[in-house]
Amino acid sequence: MPDERKKSYIYGLIAILFWSTIATAFSLALDEVGVFHLMVGAGFIAIVCLTIMLAFQRRLSFFKNLRPKHILNSLLLGLLNPFLYYAILLKAYQILPAQEAMVLNYIWPISLVLLSIPLLKQKIGWKSILFILVSFAGVLVIASKGEFSSLAFTNWYGDLLALSSSVAWALFWIFNMKGERDETEKMLLNFIFGFLFSILGLLVFEEPQIPSLRGILAISYIGIFELGITFVLWLKALKWARTTDSISQLVFISPFLSLLFINLVIGEKIIPSTIYGLVLIVVGIILQQRLNYRKA
Repeated sequence: MPDERKKSYIYGLIAILFWSTIATAFSLALDEVGVFHLMVGAGFIAIVCLTIMLAFQRRLSFFKNLRPKHILNSLLLGLLNPFLYYAILLKAYQILPAQEAMVLNYIWPISLVLLSIPLLKQKIGWKSILFILVSFAGVLVIASKGEFSSLAFTNWYGDLLALSSSVAWALFWIFNMKGERDETEKMLLNFIFGFLFSILGLLVFEEPQIPSLRGILAISYIGIFELGITFVLWLKALKWARTTDSISQLVFISPFLSLLFINLVIGEKIIPSTIYGLVLIVVGIILQQRLNYRKA
């Protein structure tokens, strides 16, 4: 295997490993602090990480070349992600078992397909509709805990939040595709605005306080490995990959590893309906992506 392909898989697998621990880290952190405390702390750590990376690459001069349209674009993107996305997702983690919030949020590729119809004017065929229904069947399995006879959702509000976070993430990527700036530079500016919105959320909805040592460690871990360096690792993996499709398939390892960490670290029992629902969601997404790949 050529060196670049080896690097691609190594960086990709490291990124997947870090992302697989985040659901567990969210749950541990939210046991110690509120949603906006977590967002402010993790956002600050992520900004520091990205600033250091760009400083070592001598690329911080990009701030001098920013135009008003770039600033406005990052302000709006920062409002969407990290602010709204994580505010919704973390609230879901407060309400739901970690396994449920994590898997329902994973529906975002399907949200991306559905939102691309009105926003990007993309057409959708009957096969796409069928694959989307397969994934949504997985959502129903998870939300109802497999009780199809009554379809009694145990926590419809939390489930709605988790699904809404996938919509916020999909919207972010649709609007983010329109920009041509460097991804790391754009991400830093987005995070700066998201951080400012998070401070406002903290002042309005929570009482500022200093977290415990355990809370600080969990917040720092999330800031580094969810918001900071992991995204850069993933971009490098895509850059060195022979094809984007070959490395993107690694993403499907993540939710299954996440369930393992949730069980081992938090001690949360993984119920069968979560696994069955996750399999349906992943199968629907893979089939949808393969269909799009053939069309390309």
